[in-house]
This record gives sequence, structure tokens and C-alpha cells, in this order.
Amino acid sequence: MAIVRVEREIAGRKMIIETGRMAKQAHGAVTVQYGDTVVLATVLTAPSKREVDFFPLYVDYRENVYAAGKVPGGWFKREGRPTTKEILTMRMIDRPLRPLFPDDFMDECQIQCMVLSSDAENDPDILAVIGSSAALALSPAPFDGPVGAARVGYIDGKFVVNPTHKQLEESQLELVVCGSGYAVNMLEMGAKEVSEDIAAEGIALGFDVCKQVIEMISELASKVKVTKAYQPKPLPEDLKKLVADKFGPQIRQAKQIPGKVERNEAVAAVREKLMAELCPAGVEEPKYTPAQVGEAFYKAEGAIQRQLILEGKRPDGRKIDEVRPLGIEVGVLPRTHGSALFNRGETMALVTTTLGTPRDEQVIEGLTEEYAKKFMLHYNFPPFSVGEIRPIRGPGRREIGHGALAEKSLEAVMPSVQDFPYTVRVVADIMESNGSTSQAAVSGGSLALMDAGVPIKRAVAGISVGMVSEGGKTILLTDIIGEEDFHGDMDFKVAGTTEGITGIQ
Repeated sequence: MAIVRVEREIAGRKMIIETGRMAKQAHGAVTVQYGDTVVLATVLTAPSKREVDFFPLYVDYRENVYAAGKVPGGWFKREGRPTTKEILTMRMIDRPLRPLFPDDFMDECQIQCMVLSSDAENDPDILAVIGSSAALALSPAPFDGPVGAARVGYIDGKFVVNPTHKQLEESQLELVVCGSGYAVNMLEMGAKEVSEDIAAEGIALGFDVCKQVIEMISELASKVKVTKAYQPKPLPEDLKKLVADKFGPQIRQAKQIPGKVERNEAVAAVREKLMAELCPAGVEEPKYTPAQVGEAFYKAEGAIQRQLILEGKRPDGRKIDEVRPLGIEVGVLPRTHGSALFNRGETMALVTTTLGTPRDEQVIEGLTEEYAKKFMLHYNFPPFSVGEIRPIRGPGRREIGHGALAEKSLEAVMPSVQDFPYTVRVVADIMESNGSTSQAAVSGGSLALMDAGVPIKRAVAGISVGMVSEGGKTILLTDIIGEEDFHGDMDFKVAGTTEGITGIQ
């Protein structure tokens, strides 16, 4: 395979996307270079080894420290388990790409990104998103992309595209925008109480840069002449009609029961009835497979939930702009430095604050120079919070991501080292979950900090906004619950103070 490359000037630096030099046995492989930072992204797909009802997409991102001319620390002198930065980047890659695969595509798909060179100025995470999108565009996988990505800063009243690490230290916001050619589909922002207008303008600017990147990827794909071999696997029309006609009214009735547990039990009972009728025990070759019946039920449930919302009917009976009842207690634990119990409806977070000395700072090693963190927030999501039993093996990627979002949302109001020289650790343990737990961690974290005597600038609160858009009608939902997240079109988390926005995802 010949080497094919495209290049373009973006924000005063040359971006180069190249394929055909490395990893030629992968189904799609590219290197992305920006400045002297280089990232390799590869994609492989294979039929699932067993029948599954989900899309097994695996994303891995590693920052090889040789890329920065460094030797790993520790006894073994080699890279170990993923760092927090690497895990957050894996999530950054996954979130804009996963929704762009067909609902019926259940093949295994692995995206692997490696940082090959780092100039300590241009963060490789954006290049990893771009590289993953480009590698998918060159692979046989059915991907409704490509997707572009850009980082936006705001310094001295001016926006900066893809700011360097040094520029970000002076920036009022750090905004990551990902999008396809027609819409934004992922945002991540930490900010120092910026206005809504500044945030909106930054998103628009970032989306414009995404379009430039998409043009580069499309040009590369046209030069390589990719063949997509995927064949859709639609559900049988008679199955969809049967589920909608016979079980649709029962699903609709169950979806309007106010309590989460009672509502879920009622929906599960309808599902069990459907499975028993169409996939009876003892029948070796039923007309429909359990996976087909399960998918038909899920689609019918989603369609009914969306229709109810478009009619102005939410699962728990609230108005579309109504926040669930709030409950706040502080000082709930006798021996912690600060504690708060925050609940919003059926979502509850127990948040604690602990003060430490400079010796308790977290030392961060990686591609850039070693540095110390004086403020950290850890988020835990135990299985009992959703009434489930599962193995407990430490924090997962979702927990690390939610903790990072809550941390950046509160960081903007933390006092300076000169005013408050303590190390501060906040821990958010989710006691109950029915939507927007990360924002409960933000609100509870603000309370726990104040209870511990930390002189934060202002209180911070967070909320999650959902959306259902269909047939030319769009409904925005304030304070969404789990079902509105699962079956809706958007989960827009935003945190801030009375003065401005501090976090978005």
C-alpha cells in the first residue's frame, strides 16, 4: 500500500494525516501529526464470538513516555496500567464515535491509539480523536462519520484554537468540541465562571475547526478508495408490528408509573411476558431469536417513551422544566472535616471533604513535566445505588470521568494556595441513582467544601438537560432521569455559579 497523506494549516500549525506507513495489517491505521506531536490510531473489527445485544467497542489510548524522551519511573521502568489522563482520553474518543455506528452493528471493534512523539505543547488527546475518526473512515466498519475535534481557549478576551499547555494555564476556559459535518455531538469544558455567550461562541468556533478536520479526513478516504462491506440486519417487520400492536399499550401504561423501582418492575414484567410468548422455553428453533425479541422490545419502549415526552408527559409526572424536589443536609458525619448529603428526587450523593498538608498533594507524572495537585475529587458509584449486584473492582472509566467533570466544575471557585495552603480531597459516594449523579456530586461537593470551612468564592450547582427531537418538534427537559437519558437525544450536563459556567459535558 502506498503512503497517502493530507495536510492543512490549522490555527497556525500544520496538521498532517497519513496512512500506509505503519500498522498496515490493521483494518484502518493513520498517524496524525500536529507540531512535533504524533499519534498512531488503528482500528480492527471482527464478528462477535457470541450473540450480544450491545455494541462491543473497545477504546485504548496510551501515552508512551519515550515520546517525550523520558524513562518511566518505578521499579519496572515500563508503562503500567492506564493513568487518569489516559482513561479520560479514552472516554473523549469513545463518546463522539460510538453514537455514529448503526444500532444493529454488533461486531467487535477495537480502537487503539499510541502517542509516538510529544512536543510538550500540543496535547495528543485531540489528535487521538481525529486519528480514531480517520482510521474508522478507512476501515470496513459502518461508521457514519467522520468526526472532527478541536480544543478552544479564551485568553485576554480572545479565543485561541488548539492552545498550547502554557496558554491553557492563562485561559479562562478549556473547551473540547467534537462534531460530524452537520452537528456537535460531544462537549467537554472546564471554565472560570464564563458567560453563556462566551461558551456558545467558543462552541461555534470549535465546530468550524471540526469541519476543517472532517474535510481532511474525507479527502484522505477518497484517495484510499475505501469499500464498506457492512450489510444491515433489520428486525423483521412482522415482529416490530406484533410488539407495537400487542404490547405497546402495556408498555405505555407501565412507563407512566411515577416511582423508578415500580416503573422498572412493571416494564420488566411486560418484557418477560413478551419473551415467554415469542421465545418459549423448550422450543429449540423459535421464529425469532431472544436477541431479536429483546431489541424489538427496547425499540418499542424507546419509541413510546419519546412519544410520551413529545406529548409533555414525563415518566415521573413532572413538567418539562421542573426540577425534582431537593434535599440538603450538612455536617451529617461526626468525624469528617466536612460532609453533605444532597438529593434531587431519587438521586442522592454523600459527599465529604478532607483537608491535608502539602505532603498530601498528588504528584502527577506523564509526558509533560511532573506537577502536584492540591485539589482532587473522587466519585464512586456503588452497585447498591441502582439496586444491582456486581463485582467491585475499583473505579471504572465512567466513575473516573464523572469525578473529573465534578472536579473541574468546582476548581474554579477554590481559593488560591496563598489564601488556603491545604491539600483538599472531596469524595462523592452515590447513595441512590436516577439521573445526573455527576451534578449531584458537584452540588454536594460545594456544600461539603463549605462545611469543612474551605473559603470557596461562591456556591456551585449542577444540572443535566435532556432533549427529544422528532418530526420537527424539539423538547428540552430539565433535570433528566435515567430513562430520559437512555431514550433521549442528548445529555447536557452544566455546572456553574451565579456569575458564570464552570463545567460542561
